[in-house]
Amino acid sequence: MDAAYYKFPDHRYLEGMVSQVPADFQFGFKLTDEIRVKTFTNLPRFGLRAGKPNENFLNPGLFIKAFFGLCEEFKQNVGVLMFEFSTFYPSDYQHGRNFMADLDKFFGQLPSGWPYGIEIRNKNFLHPDYFAVLKKHGVAHVFNSWADMPSVKEQLALDGSRTNPNLCAARFLLKPGRKYQEAVELFEPYDKTKEPNADARAAGAALVKEGVHAGRNKKTFIFVNNRLEGNALETIAAMLVDAGDDCIFGAKSGMIESRTAE
Repeated sequence: MDAAYYKFPDHRYLEGMVSQVPADFQFGFKLTDEIRVKTFTNLPRFGLRAGKPNENFLNPGLFIKAFFGLCEEFKQNVGVLMFEFSTFYPSDYQHGRNFMADLDKFFGQLPSGWPYGIEIRNKNFLHPDYFAVLKKHGVAHVFNSWADMPSVKEQLALDGSRTNPNLCAARFLLKPGRKYQEAVELFEPYDKTKEPNADARAAGAALVKEGVHAGRNKKTFIFVNNRLEGNALETIAAMLVDAGDDCIFGAKSGMIESRTAE
């Protein structure tokens, strides 16, 4: 749910969404920049805070008060809570270990039993110590295909990258090395596949297989953006075909959740 990316969702909004889906439907939430932005960028929407440090960065007290108080009654519909961190610069963190220390402190103060996930955009942070912190708190590393990140295939091959045995999430957004605006110009109006990405499809299929074969105790969420190949629905269909007939059945029966995004 992208709306939570910009502000904490309110009860009315959540209730309206949940009322439109089956009781066992689960949503993926991208969590608000009020918690995950270390320094506000110079964008008009940030007003007087633009360019300034965020005093609420990884503030567990605020997050518990503003999010969990609302979401507790909808917990069964929460599939994954994703903290998507944009690229950190040396002015934010001189060393990756400082970010990991902040994550350790933050998750150490959050309620347990919720499906947390972390997505990062600094490839040099893909370090055993990072995976160890996530594993300690049962937080899933969100595999991501992004401009400045290694491919999902490469991330899957990293020791320790599967940090929660019961939860997996992956976001196929951009081909590694391709900038966002380039993808927009290449793929609009997103009505068909224009550039099949064999590596991304294979990685998605591998995650589907892994999730299905792990059984119902494991949840796998795969999110695909139109800017990966041109049409997310066709990309998802191709991943399922590559995964095989038994995995298609598993995905359709709810063991795997697939989502699209523009």
